[in-house]
Amino acid sequence: MNIKLLAIGKTDNKALQSLMDDYQKRLSHYIKFDLEIIPDIKNVKNLSEAQQKEKEGELILAKLTPTDQLILLDENGKSYSSVAFSGELQKKMNSGVKTLVYVIGGPYGFSDAVYSKAHGKVSLSGMTFSHQMVRLFFIEQLYRAFTILRNEPYHHQ
Repeated sequence: MNIKLLAIGKTDNKALQSLMDDYQKRLSHYIKFDLEIIPDIKNVKNLSEAQQKEKEGELILAKLTPTDQLILLDENGKSYSSVAFSGELQKKMNSGVKTLVYVIGGPYGFSDAVYSKAHGKVSLSGMTFSHQMVRLFFIEQLYRAFTILRNEPYHHQ
């Protein structure tokens, strides 16, 4: 299985980028992982929230193949403990999913078209974090999930 994380806009905080690079390198020992950045939409001042969501949605959907399984990182998604999340990943691997695509949307969330293509939604927390920090938290949780699946000492119960 491959895992891809799609995110809108680049990470401009060098400290966060360095941490993300570290966890991506660690994660590469377990699974093929790609972080793909979708560039910010230009001239958003001239767009309504709905128009911005639609444009971002088109860019997100253009990155998918028919066999991808799409999971949205969404505040209204299902919350998991780290152990439960690792179990969900194991189920996906066991079911033969080829590519699992997680998406961090733009500031206003996802378009209806993106929601309709999604196979699920995951919430990392009830709290609100910057999109850049969510990238780091998600990649760290992926890494943690694989160490849990391998019974490695990174995660303590």
